Amino acid sequence: MSRTVEVRDGLLRTHGDVLTPPTLDALQSLAYLDAERRELMASRIRRRADRARNRQPIDFLDPDAPISGTDIVVRDAREGRFSGSAIPADLRRQWIQGTGPATRPRASLEAGLRNVAYALLSGADGWMFDGEDALGQTESMALDNQRNIRLAFGGDTRFLRVAEQVAGEMNEWAQGFLGRPIIDDWQQQLAFTTRIFRARGLHLDDRHVRQADGTGLSASIVDAVLYTVANHAALRAEGRSIVLYLPKIQTAEEAALWARLLDVLEGHLGLPAGTIKAYVLVEQLEAAFQLMEIRAALGQHFVGFNTGRWDYINSVADARSWDPAFTNPNIDAIGMTYGYMRAYEDRVRRAVNSPDRDGRFALWQGGMEAQIPVGSPGGVEAAMRKAVAGAEREQREGASGKWVAHWKMVHIVRPVWERAGDDNQLGRSFPPLTYTTDDAARLTALEPAPRTVRGARDLLSVALQYGNAFLRGYQAAALKPADFFGDDDVLYLMEDMATGEIRLSILWEWLHKRAQFTEADGETRVRAGDRMSIELFDHLVDEESAKLLAAGDRDVHDDSKATTLPIAAAIVQAYVRAAVKPPWYIDLLNLNLDNHDLGLARARATTYLAAFERDGSRATSNLEFDRPGD
Repeated sequence: MSRTVEVRDGLLRTHGDVLTPPTLDALQSLAYLDAERRELMASRIRRRADRARNRQPIDFLDPDAPISGTDIVVRDAREGRFSGSAIPADLRRQWIQGTGPATRPRASLEAGLRNVAYALLSGADGWMFDGEDALGQTESMALDNQRNIRLAFGGDTRFLRVAEQVAGEMNEWAQGFLGRPIIDDWQQQLAFTTRIFRARGLHLDDRHVRQADGTGLSASIVDAVLYTVANHAALRAEGRSIVLYLPKIQTAEEAALWARLLDVLEGHLGLPAGTIKAYVLVEQLEAAFQLMEIRAALGQHFVGFNTGRWDYINSVADARSWDPAFTNPNIDAIGMTYGYMRAYEDRVRRAVNSPDRDGRFALWQGGMEAQIPVGSPGGVEAAMRKAVAGAEREQREGASGKWVAHWKMVHIVRPVWERAGDDNQLGRSFPPLTYTTDDAARLTALEPAPRTVRGARDLLSVALQYGNAFLRGYQAAALKPADFFGDDDVLYLMEDMATGEIRLSILWEWLHKRAQFTEADGETRVRAGDRMSIELFDHLVDEESAKLLAAGDRDVHDDSKATTLPIAAAIVQAYVRAAVKPPWYIDLLNLNLDNHDLGLARARATTYLAAFERDGSRATSNLEFDRPGD
């Protein structure tokens, strides 16, 4: 049988242990689903354009409409007339889930395996090994990530040597910071943590595998296949679940495609139906209008929702980009208790605690704690108080656990749930979901909050730094605004792709809606009530870029200042200036991975933006595919 998928030249030689014959067979079996995936992504863009043209906000589905891709009616989904999943034993207590990739840019095998060792020795109840927002996509990182996961899960001796060394280093840190070791028996500790993997979203193409006709292939399909084929036997032999996090889902119809993808993969591998379990990250506004419908569409695969922050804010800004009356405040004012965020979180906790026809509930995993306990004593103490207070609030509100972005945070935040004692909060009583006009309005409700030049500088500085980090392979990076470099009282935050997306969304919003500042700024002579202008934006870009060029190597790598940093700046300017708001910052960054030619980067951005403005098309294929892989 002829192959319908194609692998970049050279990768079968360097990564034949990842792109194995069984893996390629599974990709071949699932590749036909990519046509439907492409149509769903085109439908996303059409809905977005229609809303902008008609000045129409997102609304709830017609209760009598069918959920496309299923035999379920919306009303039945809302009333729990569907069969969901029991919660597996290894997911019933997930007080803390750590997050992060299993490799590093340009890392040796041993250096990459250290990431997995930190994760599995951390004491986290679960670890989401990231294939998405925190995983760099330069060179062969996506394949290295899969290799390292497989070696660790299989107990390879190379991993075990690394883990023994890392355990000693982790205990040394813990003795100094916590006053006690955190690992008694490193080999036993490796078995504690539930293993989870986050695939890339439906909107992205893979960089190393494509259709034989040259068109891109869904990164979601590639990630789910590579992870499951490589690890299902080892996980099941140890009595573990196969668990995925599914990102960027916007509709129940998209969830139904994911369900079919998982069904076909299970069938291909001979796994019982419903073996693969899935959390859904609720990070899109449209998804918040279809929570029960998404649960129903995923059926026996679905185990819970996660409430993120950055991506969700970005989606709200994007969905209301047409509305001149909708303008976000400074990003640090938009916490989980702010207006539309509070409404979103409340709907999630009600949705998971609505029973299905079998009386089963689902899990709510709270949001990300991005703090890292590195800085001055006073700065760390204040940040850790804030982190614990945030965890306490989420636990009170009904979350069964939360995420942390760094292993050092596990033993700082986990005691919140240890004190509460219960494994989870399944079935906690909340009012049933309703679907009124007021409910819809609350999901985009703004509240008075500052909007300042200081806020614009922070947005811009971190967006520039993140673009630079991404292009160097660091999709997870510890960042803070340039004005706070050298100030150890202001801690770095662990940021991923969502960081860049939300910052550019708000900058675009402020510029194109001519947002009013709420406070004066002496440095720029902006007065309270003045509006954002292109002149002010350009001035801020020049100043914040100059600060990054002048920064030390610790904050901005010197070898990036004439390579990836100028490209990041060009992309930021192109995005924010675009007449039609681009859907994804990551698209423009992906087009320039492994490219250091500024002129070419500008040309690619211009071509992408012109095509999107003309007909809504997105360039998502790897432009370097025909260059041999590493």
